Amino acid sequence: MSVTINGSTGVSLVQDGVIVTADMASSVPLGTKNLIINGAMQISQRATTSTGITEIGYYTVDRWNNSMLTAGTWTSTQDTDAPDGFGSSLKMQCTTANASLSAGSYNNITTRFEGQNLQYLKKGTIDSKSLTVSFWVKSNKTGTYVAEMQDFNNSRINSQSFTIDTASTWEKKTITYIGDTSGALTNDNNQSLNWKIWLAAGTTFTSGTLATSWEAYDNANRAVGQVNLADSTDNYINITGVQLELGSTATPFEHRSYGQELALCQRYYQQYGSSGTTTAIGAGVWFSTTQVLALFPFIREMRTAPTMTVSGANWCQLYRVGTSSVSNDTTPFDSIGATSARINNNGVVVAGVAGQGCFIQIQVGYFAYLNAEL
Repeated sequence: MSVTINGSTGVSLVQDGVIVTADMASSVPLGTKNLIINGAMQISQRATTSTGITEIGYYTVDRWNNSMLTAGTWTSTQDTDAPDGFGSSLKMQCTTANASLSAGSYNNITTRFEGQNLQYLKKGTIDSKSLTVSFWVKSNKTGTYVAEMQDFNNSRINSQSFTIDTASTWEKKTITYIGDTSGALTNDNNQSLNWKIWLAAGTTFTSGTLATSWEAYDNANRAVGQVNLADSTDNYINITGVQLELGSTATPFEHRSYGQELALCQRYYQQYGSSGTTTAIGAGVWFSTTQVLALFPFIREMRTAPTMTVSGANWCQLYRVGTSSVSNDTTPFDSIGATSARINNNGVVVAGVAGQGCFIQIQVGYFAYLNAEL
């Protein structure tokens, strides 16, 4: 079909409603075609570098989980090394090698998706739609890697291999996952799909036949042929520009603004505090001489009521008429919802006066963490 945009003629097509011509893709605002949040690795609320990583967790770049077991020790970094058109990448650097993996060893980089955002894929029906992922990758270790799509609701997997051809060179990869006619995805705010790049895998995950089409979950078929990126402290991998979209054709990367990307990330994680300045978080009242109650409104609604923690005792300062007090209550939150919580400080160092108003700020170098990750 021929169309005209700003005086130029382009061609739109093709499959599953995806526009694939470069002129149209670059000219038309396409909204949120990219299912990946923070695919350009712009947001890193927790830290820009984390060292000594040996187990599962979110460490640096938002929405990207480092999942590993007995596969060396690693440093995760929001790196400035990136291909043209991108400013950041996620880098995983091996710092303690494991050249002889145990059977159950694994290491992968994973991002996860809510089921309610995936219903248009029509998974589990005869009309199930394909998904295509494209990304930039760079590593000193060439060879075969595995990119896996996992259906968490129905215990199904689809693993596709790709090759890093040239050492220490940015390369763009594209992989299509054909639609799955088995297993509908749950329509809620919990994890339904996840996508991961394997970095290392023991024989538990490599002893079968690679699951190149959708099949029932079988560990042996998940990462067959995967190189061991943990076998040397020289090894690293960088990834950025990750886009997962409807259809069997990769289109140009959808660049979202920093503010848009941050807002999407804050549905899952919010951090309050600073290493260099105080941070105001709420106002309330002295309920008794040693107890302060206050509203703590979140920046935006989160996926679900988050787990809330503080970085240590004396985390906040409570201002009242003419003076202030420090709280050493390390479990100060209750009545936690998806949009707000109550500060219920029972460990105030200096007594206050019941009925007086109170302004609350996090002290320099302390933090409050709100976690609603999948």
